[in-house]
Formats: sequence, structure tokens, C-alpha cells
Amino acid sequence: MSASWSSEDKLREDLFAAVPGILAGQKENGQFGEEPWICQDQNALLALAAAWSLEGSPHYQSEELIDAIGRGGMALVEAQDEEGMWTFRKKDHSTWGQIYMPWTYSRWIRAYQVVREGVSAETREIWDRGLLLGYEGIARTALDRIHNIPAHHAMGLYCAGQVFERLEWREQASAFLLEVIGAQSEHGWWSENFGPVVMYNFVYSEALGTYYALSGDERVLEALERAARFHANYVYPDGSIVETIDERNPYHLGVRLGNAGLSLTPAGRGFIKQQHELHLAAGGNFDADYAANMLLYGSEGEVEETAAGRREHLHAMGRDALVVRRNGWFISLSAYIAPPKEDRWRQDRQNFLSIYHDRTGLVVGGGNTKLQPLWSSFTAGDTSLMQHTQGEEEPDFGPRAGLIHVPDSGNLRAAEESCELELYYGDATGKIEVEPSGEKELRLTYAVTPKGDLPIEAHVTLVPHMELPLLLSSGKQVNLTEETIEWSGDWISHAGWKLSLPDGARLVWPALPHNPYRKGGEATVEEGLLVVVLPFAKEGGQQRLLLTVE
Repeated sequence: MSASWSSEDKLREDLFAAVPGILAGQKENGQFGEEPWICQDQNALLALAAAWSLEGSPHYQSEELIDAIGRGGMALVEAQDEEGMWTFRKKDHSTWGQIYMPWTYSRWIRAYQVVREGVSAETREIWDRGLLLGYEGIARTALDRIHNIPAHHAMGLYCAGQVFERLEWREQASAFLLEVIGAQSEHGWWSENFGPVVMYNFVYSEALGTYYALSGDERVLEALERAARFHANYVYPDGSIVETIDERNPYHLGVRLGNAGLSLTPAGRGFIKQQHELHLAAGGNFDADYAANMLLYGSEGEVEETAAGRREHLHAMGRDALVVRRNGWFISLSAYIAPPKEDRWRQDRQNFLSIYHDRTGLVVGGGNTKLQPLWSSFTAGDTSLMQHTQGEEEPDFGPRAGLIHVPDSGNLRAAEESCELELYYGDATGKIEVEPSGEKELRLTYAVTPKGDLPIEAHVTLVPHMELPLLLSSGKQVNLTEETIEWSGDWISHAGWKLSLPDGARLVWPALPHNPYRKGGEATVEEGLLVVVLPFAKEGGQQRLLLTVE
């Protein structure tokens, strides 16, 4: 571990450079951002507080800045209801009820801890009233279950206990965060139903890391070490987060930065170093909020290389998940399986394979969704029985008679040259074998042992690049638009890869997901997947595909 990571000057530069733009967007009433105003617009308070307090900042103890910070907090007090909640509004004007918005409350109280001695007595009186109202409610109602939002609230409550000298709040927050640690998997993740929730795992590690910076409570360090190793294994070489094992969020292209919690261990700092280098190499700047959090609560030191940074690597989470890094390929297999939930947030665990190559990015994968059986690795029955009607706010998320799109169980193994996953759908078995046979070739085999009369299909879910055409073996070049494609042929080529198709296979575009973050579940075509459908005869058999990269 000779390499190290330290807080780059770029974090400070980007934080300080962002301040004039934040101030320019503040209204006379103290609100930041464009209309419609949402309470999260005031998250800018923490970045402004950091820029005001850090020595060497051009805004250090600026009167203009402290005035803007004071008015920003007053806008939050003005927007509170009698319980201290705000309306959960999104920029699309949709509203989701009243909420103690955790991200805003924690930034407000942490900003106050930084600037309290710098604001006027009048501002302190108003802020005290609003923050005490909110944190009385949070302490009373919000720490009721192990979940990412209460974990973040607990971190904020601990800070409020420091600011207002409320020992009972500090003790309540510490006790709850120890419960959070107790709920962590031995493999470093937290579940909100069954198996990991990769994206929200960052919330837990950020809460624990910031709590450690505030408290010095070393009891959290072992949990943060486990979380860091988890994230160091489940990140693609381009910095995108591995979606295959995530029950909450599908694939999102883009570098996912770290947090203060991950900066406390060598494995986590290795993750941060990789992600920062990728982000900056692509011309990115650090968001002011991210920079403030890292500068106020982060740590420095030696690093360990991520799985993506190694030429060969094998990582198994028991018998439930596997990551293989070999010859430029990055393969993720999941055997995390759970029955579908009547809940828009817990996605159906249906899609169990992702394949990435250094030259092309993610080729096979996409993650999980609901009401879209074409995203399932295998189905038994009629896939037309389950589909989403866009705009329907309360659809039936339950199973459909005549269709099995989620397996009952699974089993995976890694051999020297290949890895293999078996999935059991009632009495039928589907098997996927992945063999990276060279730096430019990978063989995929789908096999089925059927039982009963339901027709069985396998689905190879391919990640589209909307700006690039799809080339068909017929010689036709197709642009990916909203226009439906159903096609059969010998091969397809796209974004630097080529996939051979067995007889009877057909290509479908676009297979749209259900998007739980929109009330009507609407998904844009950019969120869809290309799907190769492999039908199997009643007696079962094998279907083989060859994936090559240029």
C-alpha cells in the first residue's frame, strides 16, 4: 500500500468557485435555486458554511456570505409546518407529502455548528427555534427502523445534540447508529428487503463517517471498513456502480463519487482515488456540496486498489454473488433472490448478470425493475401478461397467473475458466455460463431444463448507447429512437461490440422499465434496454452466443 490519497486542491478550488453562483441564485426571501422552490435547494447552506469557515478561502468570514447563510436558514423556518416538516416537492412540481427532509436537516444543523458564532443574535434566535422544532420531531418519530433515512437523521441528531447541548439526543443517535451497524451484512452492505441496496449503501457509510468525524466514536470503524471493501469490489472500471445485486436502483452510467465515511479506510480511499481520477479525467468538477463534505469530514492516508483496478480478481459474497475481473472483462453474477413485493421501491430480483469490457463499457446488464418481464434472465409463461401502463400511479405489482418471471432460488459457482449461475423457476431450471475466453471474446451459454407446459425464454439484456447506431447482420443500420424494433438475424453490433445470435433469437427494442421515482412510473426511451429473446423448445436445450469486442 505505497500509494496514498489526500484531499486534492481541486476540492477547495471547486467549492470556492461555486459560491458566487450559489449567491446569485438566492432570492430576497433567502431561498436558493430556480422555481419551483424545494426544501433541498437550501442544502447549499453547508457548502456556504464551509467556504466561510475554511482558512485560505477567498470567502473566509465574509459578511456577505454570513448574511446569505442566515437568510437561507430563515427561509427554512418560514417553510416549516407546525411539526417542523416541509413539503416534499420535486422540480417536476410533484408532491409526496410532508417530511423531515433528512438531507436538508443534516446540512442545516451542520452548517449551524460551523457558523453559529458568526451569525447575528437575531438569526440565532430564529434558527434555534426552527432547528429545535425539527429535531424534537426527528428525535420523537424518525428513528423508528433500520433504513438509510433514519441513519442519516441519527447523524444529524447527534450534531444537534452537540449544538444544543442535549446529551439525550447524542445518546439516542449513538445507540441507533450502533443498531445500524448491527444490521450490516458481514459483506459490508445493508439491506432494506433482501440483499444489498448498492446506491443507498453510500448513505449509510456517509452517515457513519460523518458521525465519526463529529464524535470520534471508534466503534463505527470496523463497519466502515466492511462497507469500503464492498464498494471497492462493486464498481466498474469506468466508475459506474455495479447494479446487478441492487434491489432498488437500475444501472446508471457515470462516476459515483465517495464520501467521508469511505475516506476512513485504505480500501475506501482506493475507491475515492479511482473515482476522483476518472471524474477529473472526464473534465468533471466537484459539486460544492460534495467538496464541502469531504473537506469538513474526510480523512487522508494509504490506499488499496479496487477490483476494477486489477488485471485479475475474484470476489465472492458467500454463495450469493460473484465478481470476476479477467483479461479486460468485469463480470458480476447475483444469486440474491426474493419474492416480488407490492412496493414500488423494492424492485423484482429478476436480472442476474452483467458483463463489462474495458473497451466498450457495460454490454450486458441493466439491473432490476418491475412490470417488465423482458428484463428477467429467464421467464416461464407468457410475458405479455405483465406490462406497465405508463401514467398509472397505483399499478398491481403482484405476480400474474401464467407467468413466472422471478426465480425461487439460485446457485452460482466459479471455475478456473468460467463462472456459472443456476436459477430455479418452479420445476424448471435455467443456467447461465459465462466464459471469458480471451481479451476480446466471451462465450455465453443459456441452458434450460423445462418442467410443465409453460414456454421458457432467456433474455440477454443489452445496454444501449443512444448516440450510436445499431448494426444488423442484414446490413441495415438502425438509430435507437422511440420506434419499436423486433428483428431476427445472425448477429448485431453496437458501441464497439458484436454479439452472435443463435437460430430463433429475436431482438426487441425498447424494453422500458417502470420508474418508481415518477408517480406514474413513466420511463423515457433512454432508460430502456435492448433485449435478445432466446426461446426454448419444450424439451429444453442450450443456446450459445459469442460476444466480441473490437
